[in-house]
Amino acid sequence: MKTSDFYYDLPKELIAQEPLKERSSSRLMVLDRESGHIEHKHFFDIVDYLNEGDALILNDTKVLPARLYGAKEGSGGAIEFLLLHKHTLDTWEVILKPGKKAKPGARFVFGNGELFAEVTDIVNDGNRLVRFEYEGVFEDVLDRLGQMPIPPYITKKLEDKNRYQTVYAKNPGSAAAPTAGLHFTPELLKKIRDKGVNIGYVTLHVGLGTFRPVKAEEVTDHKMHSEFYILPRDVAELVNMTKANGKRVVSVGTTTTRVLETVGMDGLPLAEKTGWTDIFIYPGKKFNVISALITNFHLPESTLIMLVSAFAGRENVLDAYKEAVNEKYRFFSFGDAMLIC
Repeated sequence: MKTSDFYYDLPKELIAQEPLKERSSSRLMVLDRESGHIEHKHFFDIVDYLNEGDALILNDTKVLPARLYGAKEGSGGAIEFLLLHKHTLDTWEVILKPGKKAKPGARFVFGNGELFAEVTDIVNDGNRLVRFEYEGVFEDVLDRLGQMPIPPYITKKLEDKNRYQTVYAKNPGSAAAPTAGLHFTPELLKKIRDKGVNIGYVTLHVGLGTFRPVKAEEVTDHKMHSEFYILPRDVAELVNMTKANGKRVVSVGTTTTRVLETVGMDGLPLAEKTGWTDIFIYPGKKFNVISALITNFHLPESTLIMLVSAFAGRENVLDAYKEAVNEKYRFFSFGDAMLIC
């Protein structure tokens, strides 16, 4: 299986540069994965496709304003930090630009001296470990000084950084948003609950690996990035009950899917679990947990379109993407959505 098997043509003007004013007014393509039949709806119509007793599972991770702009102590040279993973209370793995300025012992300052950082080590892929110095609570300092790490294909400045968060974001730790969830509003979630659909939350902290292209010619040669996840006991029990009752587990996003299918690799019942997953789902892989998937439109030749193709069939997905282009759907993080059922 070739990476090029997952390529499609996308005009640049269809890459959404900003979110719509109303979250739930985005378009929704509904794809029947058995027949390939397509319907064109709006996201607020999602209620019509959920049934009493179904379980809707969402990722409640919260995106950190993880991009920091500062200067090197002494020389004043400009520096950009992108926070990736917390190692200890004040030590983080980061990407620095320009990296040549970041040897161990190098120090940097941010804001008006509100935050200092010292490089302590060089780790995988040339990333740095840095130790931060500050007064107060780090998350508060980061909230004041940091910017949202929006994807590189979005070139327009984000005016309201809360629009790159889901309305149910709770656990800080992501370097990118679980974008399938950006379409939900509190009002829409209430309508879903009122219909008798059970809602549960897992956590997966999305890493920047989600934006990295697959460079291997053969899909199976690609090495997947690893991400931290939490499957709480109540959600494991909800999934088990839903499956036992013959109802559907509807996963919101590829990140939620990675959690559920990681824990479900050995089949049901699920049990609560916390850990790191590098699961790579591509056509031929079996799904043990999810019955339907809500997702956005993904980059060509990405691990995300491979996961979607594993669930719905590669030809179905590429045909659907071709129709989405023809119908001028909005693509990627701030774009429109797809329900595969």
